[in-house]
Order: sequence, then C-alpha cells, then structure tokens
Amino acid sequence: MTALLASLLAGPAQAQESTAVRREAAAVAGLREPAEILVDRWGVPHIYARSARDAFFLQGWNAARDRLWQIDLWRKRGLGRLAASFGPAYVEQDRAARLFLYRGDMAAEWAAYDPAGREAVEAFAAGVNAYVAEVQAGARPMPVEFRLTDSRPEAWAAEDILRIRSHALVSNAPSEAARARTVCAGGLAADAIRRRLEPAHTPVVPKGLDPCDVPADVLKDYTLGTAPVSFEALAGAKTARAHGDAELAQFLAAAEAEGSNNWVIAPSRTATGRPILANDPHRPMGAPSLRYIAHLDAPGLSIIGAGEPALPGVSFGHNGRTAFGLTIFYIDQEDLYAYETRGDAYRYKGGWEPMRTVRETVEVKGEAPREVTLRFTRHGPVLWHDPAKGRAFALRTVWNEPGLAGYFGSSRMWRAQSWEDFQTARNRWGAPPLNLVYADTSGEIGWSAAGRTPVRPNWDGLMPVPGDGRYEWAGFLADGGLPAVRNPKDGVFGTANEMNIPAEPAYPRAQRKLGFEWADRTRSARIKEVLAATPKATLADSMALQTDSVSAQARRGIALVAPLQSTDPEVARALALLKAWDADEALDSPAAAIYETWAGKHLGPAVAAAATPAAARPLIGAGAPDPLFLWLEGQPPAVRDPILLASLRAAVDELKGRLGPDMATWSWGRLHHARFEPAVAVLADRQLAEQMSVGPLQVPGSSSTPRAATWRASDFRQTAGASVRLVLDVGAWDNSVAVNAPGQSGDPFSPHYRDLFPLWAAGSYFPLRFTRPAVERDTEAVLTLTPEP
Repeated sequence: MTALLASLLAGPAQAQESTAVRREAAAVAGLREPAEILVDRWGVPHIYARSARDAFFLQGWNAARDRLWQIDLWRKRGLGRLAASFGPAYVEQDRAARLFLYRGDMAAEWAAYDPAGREAVEAFAAGVNAYVAEVQAGARPMPVEFRLTDSRPEAWAAEDILRIRSHALVSNAPSEAARARTVCAGGLAADAIRRRLEPAHTPVVPKGLDPCDVPADVLKDYTLGTAPVSFEALAGAKTARAHGDAELAQFLAAAEAEGSNNWVIAPSRTATGRPILANDPHRPMGAPSLRYIAHLDAPGLSIIGAGEPALPGVSFGHNGRTAFGLTIFYIDQEDLYAYETRGDAYRYKGGWEPMRTVRETVEVKGEAPREVTLRFTRHGPVLWHDPAKGRAFALRTVWNEPGLAGYFGSSRMWRAQSWEDFQTARNRWGAPPLNLVYADTSGEIGWSAAGRTPVRPNWDGLMPVPGDGRYEWAGFLADGGLPAVRNPKDGVFGTANEMNIPAEPAYPRAQRKLGFEWADRTRSARIKEVLAATPKATLADSMALQTDSVSAQARRGIALVAPLQSTDPEVARALALLKAWDADEALDSPAAAIYETWAGKHLGPAVAAAATPAAARPLIGAGAPDPLFLWLEGQPPAVRDPILLASLRAAVDELKGRLGPDMATWSWGRLHHARFEPAVAVLADRQLAEQMSVGPLQVPGSSSTPRAATWRASDFRQTAGASVRLVLDVGAWDNSVAVNAPGQSGDPFSPHYRDLFPLWAAGSYFPLRFTRPAVERDTEAVLTLTPEP
C-alpha cells in the first residue's frame, strides 16, 4: 500500500510507458470531424475531439460501447418501457414509473440548464444511437444481457434523458408516510425513536389530517416506480411485492444508506500549497458500477470526473481551472397530499376539482398492448385512490418542475471559471439537493448548499397534509437563499450529509425549514476530527480518510456499555472486548463484529419492545443507532442496562452461530464482505452467472465510518458505499487519483469489468491523468474515429 501511494504521488514523469497499445480505426455515422479516444490502463476513456458537440457525441457512443445494457435499462425503467422488452410482468412497474416523468413545457426545461446543455444532450443521445445502430446491424457485439432477456436495445430521443426524474434522490414522502403511521400506532414518542430530527423539532400534526387515515400501501406506486429492475419474474419466481409497514421501513433504511463524503482543503492547510478536493459519493453498490469516469477534451471544453453513464458530461470532477464535488444535502423536496374524493374529483377550496386523467399505451412483449390510466391532481401524480372510501393521496415533488433532471445541473459547472460562476451554477441547481464543494487554481475554496427548495409558509413538511388548499407551496427560495461559505477561516470544509445549516443569526433556519431529516453525524464527526488534526494535508491523507474505518458512532455505543458488568461469561467477554476497543472497524477486529451485529440488528428491536407499542415496531425495524442511542442516553440505568445486556446477549448468540463458539476467532472481516451480482444474472447458467459476479472480498468499515460500507442484515454483504472515490490535486491535476468499483466496463468479459475491485477493497487508487502527455504514457488502447462517408 505504501509503495503504491508513493508511486502514485511521484507524478506523471514516473508513469510506466505502455508497451502494447491496441489500435482500432472506425468510421462512425454522425461524427462530424476526426477524433480520438485514448483508453488508459484503468479503462478511463479520454475523448479528444475538434468540437464540444463531437466530444459529447463520442461520450454517448463510448458509454454505449462500455455500458450499453446498463444505460438501455436505465432509459427503459425511467420511461416505463420495461414491458415492451421483458413482458407482462413489468406492466405495473411501467405504469408507476410514468407517474414521475416530467410532463411540463420542454422549452422551459431546456432553458433551465446551461445554454450549451441542449447541444450536449442532443449530441450524447445521437452518439448512443450511432452505437446502437452498429449493434443492430451486427457490426458491434450485442451484450450478453440482451441475449439472456431476449431483448434488444432501443434508440434514444434527447428529451428522454431529461424527462426521466425517478433516478434522482429527493425526499421525504416515504418518511412522511412512515411518520404518520408511527404516530398513529405509538404517538410522537415512538417516532422520535424511529427518526431523529435536526434542528431539534417536534412535528406538528397538520389540522385536518388523521394520521390513522394514511394506509400502509400508500406509497406502493412510489416504491414501484423508483425501484431497480428485478429479473426474478423472468426466472420464473413469484414476484408479488408486500407493501406494509415493515417494507416501508426497509425502503427508508435503504434510502438513508445513500449519502456521500466530500471536503476541500485550502492551500494554507496543504503540504503543497495547492487546494485538495476529495469526493466519494455513496450509492448502491453493484456490477457494473453505478458511475463512470470519463475525460472530454475539445475547444472550449475540458472536463474529467465521474457521472451517471447515461448522462453527458460529469457530475463531479474538474475542468482544469475549477474543481467541484457533491454530497446529498437533505432539503425536503416532496409532500404527500391527502384528499377527500367523489369519484375522480377531490375537494379543493370548498369545491370539487376533477383529477386530470392521462391514458397511455404500454407495449407488452408477446401480448397486445395494455391501456393504463394515470391520474394527477394540481399537486402531482395520484399514488393511491380508493373511490369507495372517498380517499386519495398524491405527491407534490420538485420532479414536476423545469430543470430538475437528476445531476444535470452540473452542466453549468463544466465551464465554470470562478467562485461567481460556481454560485450561478448552484443557484440554478435542481435535484438531487446537494452540498457542493469548490476549489480553484487561484487557491479559493468553498461550500454551497444547492437544490430547488419549496417554501412552506404554514407547516413543517414532516407529515402528509390535506390537499384542500390549506397547505400550498409559496414558490421556491430565491437565488442566494441557501447557505454558503467562501474561504472558511480554518481552511477546511467537509460534509457527510449531516445537518450543517448554520445556526441563527447566521442563517434563518427556523424560518426557512429546509429540512429536518439528516444523516447521523458519525461520518462527519470523524472526518472533521481527522482534518482538524492534519495541519499540512497531503493527497495520501485524503485517500486514507476516504477509506478510514473508525466509527464515531461506535464510541457512543462503547460509552453506553462501559459501566456494565455481567455474570454471563460470554456477555462479560463481549463487554471486555468492546470496552478495550478503539472503534476501528478493521477486518481483524472481533469487537467490530460484536458492535455491528449488536447495534445494527439487535439493539433496535430491544429498544422498540421496551419503549413503543407493538403496532409501531415494524416501522422502527432494526432501528437507526443515532435515535436509539439518544433515547438510551436519556434513560436511568434501571431502564437502560437490561436492554443493553439482553440485546448484547442476542448478538453474541447470533455470532456464535455464524462464526463459532470461540470468540477469539471472531473478526469483522469474516462477516463483512463485498460481492456484486447484477440482477440479470438470475437468468444465466452457473458459469455465466459467476462470470457476471465480482468478489467476494472482505471489507472494513460500515455505514458509520468515513469508508461507508452499509451491509444487509441477512448475510452482512455490503449493499451501499463509495463506488467512486476522487482526490484532486487542484492545479497539479495529473497527481489526482481515483477508483471506480468494480471497474469501468459493463461487459463481464472485459478485463475492465472487475480490475479495479481489488484496488477499491484495499483502499487503493489509480492516477487520474489530465494532460495529454501523461494520458499517452498510460494509454492501453487508441480508437481513431472518422466521420462515416
């Protein structure tokens, strides 16, 4: 590891020259001028074109070359076109997905982005289509997944990329439903155990709402329309989905596992006198990687970084002058509205307003098309309607507004040259809501919150509200209405999805009510602790911090059990290991295995059983440690200690079953592992399924450490975390490093499908070269592309 870091930091002059560069020449229909793609030995494409239009065109062409199955599925899922390729089992998911498409004015939509954004989208889609045409003609290989599903890729329209909204992260409709049902079952006290609110706040039940009127399946269409695609139905499995309280809790837990870390360090705090920007977004892990690293170079355009493979440009990275990174900033961008109905009309301001009805045709493979009916109120799509009961629920979401295509607000970052440009970009940002960090070659750094922010004049946004006109958004916050920090005094600024809204009087957070549901502060606390203790930071320091496995949350757990004693020898041994532990969730740590099993699986049910009615417990599920610890910290020992000891006993029993009776042999690595299997692998034979899968490898950390590594309860397999990590040396760009797990390619037969997985698991990186001479030294393949005659 030390030798690897030393070689990376030595700079491009030390890079080994490629000895066997593969070369390919091809004519591409739609390309306007000759261009090149240099693919480096880590699978990163460096696209050199004579115009920005051609650069984006080739980005689309290359995205299809590397990730055709993935981006085709992205489009079909988002547009509600799964049934056309996969059959009748997907009609309901298609219908649900279509509820969330942007249906507004496309002129306003295009105008919401960078003035050159339309050219990028249209060129990217044309590039995808050029490659799809080559595949359809047999000139390029059809990815194996299409054979497994007996399907074919489809052509794109540029508008498809923007109209799809449901891939972006916004909140908090699921939590509103869960809160209403928890309050019905156990009151506000039970909800405080389910979810901590920051700034400290007591939810107010809106006048006119009976929380018990919110049905358990109110978000059936929401969860279905935003769900990943499963192929269990094609494999012959029954796929009926439950939509009760336990499923809602699981949906929320999965959503809350998605976050990110980022930070910027000023020149005064670095060893080189140049800024450092680090970013590692946390999303679901899988094969292929959710994100893709690319470099585009053309007159007036020079960007490198990571983004969604189905979008043009990059979401985070740099342009040779400015660098930008992102994490989720939990603005509340959704509201669930409850209605009294008569047939397809709902009560609004003393009268009855008809729902808008849209009838669409869903193509179905092997069968006649199906007609589906979508209903909308003035607030948005109707998610649940029972005419017999005269009740309905609809969703108001920023997705309905122009300019909210997920992550495409980054189009204004690509050519930003200054803090002022950065502020213009953040003021126009839509979704998802973000902490944007910034650094530039002049030495400036900063942070800005970004996202379309509803103004709620008379409620807190934490529960569903009556849709009768009493609770209406009063527009959105004006430009500059969100907090920002330019050149912080201490020379560093980091975020990890925590509540970081400045306090009064610096920012009127009580008045603006941006949101109350944030990530646990555990990652943020550790990041800030390490940054504060590093007076002259290096790139290696930021790499180590991105992969740091110390849990500030575990320190709270250790403090809770520190006073405890037990006459049970096995519990006493577990207590001794926890009390002596440094909270580092390393692979060889038995205490980490004990802590994570206890706090992540057994403590929550024990607290819920002691503190909440039975009807509320499914909504609490395994529980989030932060509100659980907060409740326990407020209890007297007579209440707290029996819960701690009984739940620890349950954790020990589970670990004995999984790891054996000898506690000396236990370790976190024996439990916690990463193995990625694409959903479509269920259709493959054993050999092909194994070829499509990656891992397993043991991984340290958890969701509570900077090295975010969320695991699932059934087998401790990592489900979410940082697939992409970037550490940028601002101004000496060739020193920058990155990793993308498991690899850059979506082709399971490509060496770049899994080659980065061992690096990622080990906490290592590869050089992210930017200048052409440095790129050429690391080039593995050269694609020389010319316009088709």
